[in-house]
Amino acid sequence: MWYQQRLTLGAKARGFHLITEEIVEQIPRLADIQTGLLHLLLQHTSASLTLNENCDPTVRGDMERHFMRHVPENAPYQHDYEGPDDMPAHIKSSTLGVSLLLPVSRGRLVLGTWQGIWLGEHRIHGGSRHIVATLQGE
Repeated sequence: MWYQQRLTLGAKARGFHLITEEIVEQIPRLADIQTGLLHLLLQHTSASLTLNENCDPTVRGDMERHFMRHVPENAPYQHDYEGPDDMPAHIKSSTLGVSLLLPVSRGRLVLGTWQGIWLGEHRIHGGSRHIVATLQGE
């Protein structure tokens, strides 16, 4: 069985956000899958998806500080039409990526104990974000 839907995430502040439950709640057919895969594609070039720490929120803060230090807004970028946070957001998005492929077993994502899905919002005012979720399984 193949199933696909478009998910919407509400606007979030710049930084890293744990969105595992927000994703799972929007895919009711996940519960029907005994063995399968879930592919998530974030349809934006200034945000990212990644798997990381799901328990301690200080990890997300440290990650944001790391990227702000290593991909600064005040660098001499040529692409600056949409503001000083735009080109750094593209770099962060490409560095982390915009898709995840996750195993599903008995209606649940098979993640490590301390793993969660993160949205990296790299713009000051990124707005709502859209993800295409493609579920394949039996």
